[in-house]
Amino acid sequence: MAKILIAEDERDIRDLIEFTLKYAGHQVVKASNGAEAVEMAPQVMPDLIIMDVRMPRMTGYEACRALKGIEAVKNIPIVFLSAKGQQSEMETGLDAGAYDYILKPFAPDYLTRRVSEILAKFGIEGGSTPTTTPPPTGTTPDKQPGT
Repeated sequence: MAKILIAEDERDIRDLIEFTLKYAGHQVVKASNGAEAVEMAPQVMPDLIIMDVRMPRMTGYEACRALKGIEAVKNIPIVFLSAKGQQSEMETGLDAGAYDYILKPFAPDYLTRRVSEILAKFGIEGGSTPTTTPPPTGTTPDKQPGT
């Protein structure tokens, strides 16, 4: 299965994401802020990075831009997690180089499904071909564009 780096400053959320992804069979590496994620990524070479937007020391946006500037990890897909669902926030994340944006709160099965779809899209082991059309980037099942 895939190796996934999680960057989340809230321990309870970080632990929930870790449990959910490990239960789905993935290997999980954890960072507690953006700067730690930037430091760890070239060392652990994850298949996917899931990152909170608002973190101390370095925001998710700053960390994403920094990671996209590191040759060894610049092609690793990055997914943002955030409670902020404004379109401008999502556009900022995607402009920083993220592949997708998942809104909190999220159901564990939704996170597992989105991770699996993203891994499959990038041809990474541990992903599965979606059986339904995934929602457009930056959406959740409850909030589709134009709703």
